[in-house]
This record gives sequence, structure tokens and C-alpha cells, in this order.
Amino acid sequence: MADDVTFDGKVAIVTGAGGGLGRSHALLFAERGARVVVNDLGGSTDGSGASDSPADLVVKEILDAGGEAVANHDSVATPEGGQAIVDTAVEAFGTVDIVVNNAGFLRDQSFAKMTADNINAIVDVHLKGAFFVSRPAFAVMKEKGYGRFIHTTSGAGLFGNFGQANYAGAKMGLVGLSSVIAIEGQRSNINSNVIAPLARTRLTEELMGPLAEFVAPEQVSGLVAYLASEGCDLSHEVYSVGGGRIARVFVGLCNGWLAGKGVAPTPEDVIDHLDQIRDTDGFAIPFMATEEMISLGPLLRGED
Repeated sequence: MADDVTFDGKVAIVTGAGGGLGRSHALLFAERGARVVVNDLGGSTDGSGASDSPADLVVKEILDAGGEAVANHDSVATPEGGQAIVDTAVEAFGTVDIVVNNAGFLRDQSFAKMTADNINAIVDVHLKGAFFVSRPAFAVMKEKGYGRFIHTTSGAGLFGNFGQANYAGAKMGLVGLSSVIAIEGQRSNINSNVIAPLARTRLTEELMGPLAEFVAPEQVSGLVAYLASEGCDLSHEVYSVGGGRIARVFVGLCNGWLAGKGVAPTPEDVIDHLDQIRDTDGFAIPFMATEEMISLGPLLRGED
């Protein structure tokens, strides 16, 4: 049996924690001993409006259960808001150990009809919002040599989904953001990972139909807590999680086909070797972009 995962002395920021997944994460962190900043702007499912009550209600739940928490109502979508969220943690609890970037909403629209407003609003909260919260938190973590980031992508970002070009683009961007945080944080014991949750929330309940009954937010939070724990040494990874299943997702580099040193492949060469180019056997998972370049060296030298 594994040792119990606890967060005594740790400080966690959870964005979009006024309901759904964020609320579930915040409650579990608090139950396991963390002091929690519950951030939520209190907007609607399309990002409009604001209300203090969602974050305040979750804080009350935590306090009533004997935990420690404070509310924050700033928007993640501006540098000032991101800084204010981190400042709330530092002022209330002295530091930041964990950031869960969970805040978001939907503005679904078919690609042919997608408006600039709907692109900008989604990118601002999902991708820029994660950057604006993570950057000041990273500075605190780097100074003390410890930190954990969990970013929330989605199946739409990883695999695509009709009517969600804006959402999918922003969500896949989070994978790249997390990869760089993982690389740059490695020397400072700062881990960064990504989850792609499948869960019943106010954003997804109507879309899921009968499946919603089997994918509770609480079925995601255990993985989040593990990835945020001091004992977790995983970083630079992505996990699909929901309905009790947890599975790794990754971007792999296949062996491909080499035309020859100094040879410029023609379109016809591509056609002739397409099966070899697309063959997924023997793939590698590069840790960073330079490893992709390094992998070309042995091929050019004629090494196996």
C-alpha cells in the first residue's frame, strides 16, 4: 500500500474553483491539509458576468470542515489578475506550492462562423490565463526550489472536436506551456503536468447526456492531488482522466524515412515512402525540441 498523500504546510491555488472540477480539487486539497486559495470570477458558462458567491461558498465549505482557505475573485485573463491571485496566496499563507490552472468557459461555434471575439475570449482565459497565473507563481517557486503545476487541457485540444476550434487551440497551447515550465523548472524541483478531464460540470452536463451520470468531478481530483504531491516526480506529461480511468497521452516521434544526406525529397518521394513516414512502430517521446534535432544525427551518419 502506498503512503497517504498529504499537503500539510503546502499552499495551493486552484483557479475556477467555484464549482465543478475546481471545487472538487480545492476540497480534496483542503481535506488533505493544504491551505487553499479558491479563485473564481463567478461568471456564466460563456464567461460573462461576475459574482463573489461561488468562490465564497467553497471557502465556507472548507472552513466548516475545519480546513483553511481564502477566496479570490480576480480574473485570470489579465496580467494584473494573475498577479493578484498569487499575491492573495502569499499575503494569506506566505507562499505558493501548487497551482492548478482550471478556470475556463465555452464559446462554441462552427469554424466557418467563428468570430474574433469568441477566439480572443477563449484564448484569454484558458491559455493566457494559465500563463498569467503561472508566471508569478513560478517566480515564488523557483526562489524556494519547489513547486507543482497542473494545467487543464481537454480531449478537444488533444484530438479535436466539432465547433471548438477556439477552445481546442487554446487547450493544446496549454500542453506546450506546461512542457516549457517543466523544462525550465527542472533544476528547481518544479514539476508541470497536464490533465485532460472527462467530467460532469456545468459546461459539459448537457453535452454528455446519459454519460454524465458516470463521470463525477471527484473521479478526476485524485490524479490532480497525486501530481501536486511532494512525492510525485513526474513532469512534462499529459493524462486523460475521467469515469475512474486514468491513461497517459503523449506526442511521439516516429522513425520515419530518410531520403539521404543532403537530398531534398520530391513530392513523388514522399508518396513512394508514405507508409514508412507514417509508421508508428519504434516511436520516441522527446523531452524537448532539441531531442528531435539530435535524433536526426544517427540517421545522417548511417547508424542504427
